[in-house]
Amino acid sequence: MRKQRILAAGSAVFMFGMIAGANAQEDYPVDTVTLITHSSPGGGSDVFLRELSRYLGPILGANVVVENVRGGSGAAAMANLAQSTPDGSKFYATTPTFIYTSLLSDPEYKYTDLEPLVNFFIDPEVIYTSANSEYQTLEDVIDHAREGRGQWGAANPASLERQALEQLKAAADVNAAVVTHEGGGDLLINVLNGTLQIGVGEVQEIQSQLEAGELRLLATFSDERLEAFPDLPTVEELGYDVVVRKFRGLAGPKGLPDDVIAAWERAVQEVLADEKYKAAYEAANLRAAYMPHEEYAQFIEDFGNETRVFLKESGVIE
Repeated sequence: MRKQRILAAGSAVFMFGMIAGANAQEDYPVDTVTLITHSSPGGGSDVFLRELSRYLGPILGANVVVENVRGGSGAAAMANLAQSTPDGSKFYATTPTFIYTSLLSDPEYKYTDLEPLVNFFIDPEVIYTSANSEYQTLEDVIDHAREGRGQWGAANPASLERQALEQLKAAADVNAAVVTHEGGGDLLINVLNGTLQIGVGEVQEIQSQLEAGELRLLATFSDERLEAFPDLPTVEELGYDVVVRKFRGLAGPKGLPDDVIAAWERAVQEVLADEKYKAAYEAANLRAAYMPHEEYAQFIEDFGNETRVFLKESGVIE
């Protein structure tokens, strides 16, 4: 089967201000920058933006505020941003969800109505099960599904995680049911209580349960093993050609000025190199994957086109 390489990113709901420091850029055009997200507190983008804002403000030269704009799996956040003034004051945390939502629900404002700014990270996706479950390996889960009893979980209907599981089903030639939820919290509960054999998510979202010994990792969809979990095999190693790379970046309204784009390109490279921030994001298993404006814009266009093809080929959209 042709290898599926899915490139995709975060969610948030937190208010945080950071006063610019002495080393800040002098020429940022506004005093306050709002980073909006469609997620609820504790979600991947919430954690990402909240931690980022602590280090970004002094470098960018502006107060950084993180705000949650919920509704429609990103539709409300996209509409909010698309109608904003492109002056560098407001951006949206981009993840694969904003593309899936655009393609699956036909909102008034879509990802194509926004301007990709930069990418920060690739966020590894892992497959996990309850520590009390009978499944010690991914192959145990696959064998169970071959008997027609597979129940696998993803957080949202329009998500990279769902696509990854659908691809795994096809690669393993099993007919497991992929059960979607309205958030990672409900998914986690159903894995812990045994309703689902496995769930898919980001390490940082399940970190506390891993540390408490409540969950067991079975595999990662990454293209290589994770430094924090060197004994955890990749799905590809196990014989299933599915590789997922979840991106985390930002988009702005259409028509961003050149000086705003340049300021962000400088600030992102500097913040990713900050030793304290690096320690924080590596501890959260985020991989720095900086893409400047032009490269990221092309990446988003390509990812959107590839996702549209997948959804059509799988019969999800016409």
